[in-house]
Amino acid sequence: MRKLLIYFVGIVFLFGGCEDKEKALQMENEILQEDEVEVKVEDEVEDQDDDETEIERNIEETEFPKLTNENAVSFLTEYGKNNPETKVLITSRFGDIEIELYNDTPLHRANFIYLVKQNYFNETFFHRIVPNFIIQGGNSDLTSTPKKRAKIGGTYLLPAELENGRVHEYGTVSGAKEYRENPDNRTAPFEFFIFLGPKSSTAHLNGKYTIFGKVTKGMNVVEEISKVEADNGDWPLNNIYITAKVLD
Repeated sequence: MRKLLIYFVGIVFLFGGCEDKEKALQMENEILQEDEVEVKVEDEVEDQDDDETEIERNIEETEFPKLTNENAVSFLTEYGKNNPETKVLITSRFGDIEIELYNDTPLHRANFIYLVKQNYFNETFFHRIVPNFIIQGGNSDLTSTPKKRAKIGGTYLLPAELENGRVHEYGTVSGAKEYRENPDNRTAPFEFFIFLGPKSSTAHLNGKYTIFGKVTKGMNVVEEISKVEADNGDWPLNNIYITAKVLD
């Protein structure tokens, strides 16, 4: 089985040359098996106010704390009570994808809504394409992405929410996991994947990756994105920028 990067049988070695893409790939997903979606642990990036981009400034200046493993659950629990929205629109040059988030995965729902409202996903990419399996979004090879993560809280993870017993089906939306020892199946908060693949590809996903939503409109767009030309690491040859906004 060949080596793949996303949220499976080895480590992709990164070489000098394309420094921006190298930085993103170091934070990227390793596919350990065809049916697993992992993401490498990334180093927290120090804020660099002198060279902030307009994209970074679009992260709302609020009283919200930087999220950590110590405060994320309490913060997202309270945030979810005050922000009950369940529908998000993701837009790319291929068209719109509407997602409905599940209320029985409250931490993941609140986290996704929080990131959308903080403008985190704007100017990130659908950065990983595995035809007939998944497309994955929420990262980029822009230096602004790790800076935005650092401002929000670059090291926190989400507890798994698997009690509902959902299984991966066409159009389900799930969170990726960090590439490290992770017996509790905690979710890396910044990246998500939309499942396309056959049921035969779900054995190593079900019960390990939290499914927190589903595509309600735009699977034709997902299909088109899944067909784009990509490099050997499944990174699209032409970046697929995304934006996201809350519908209700």
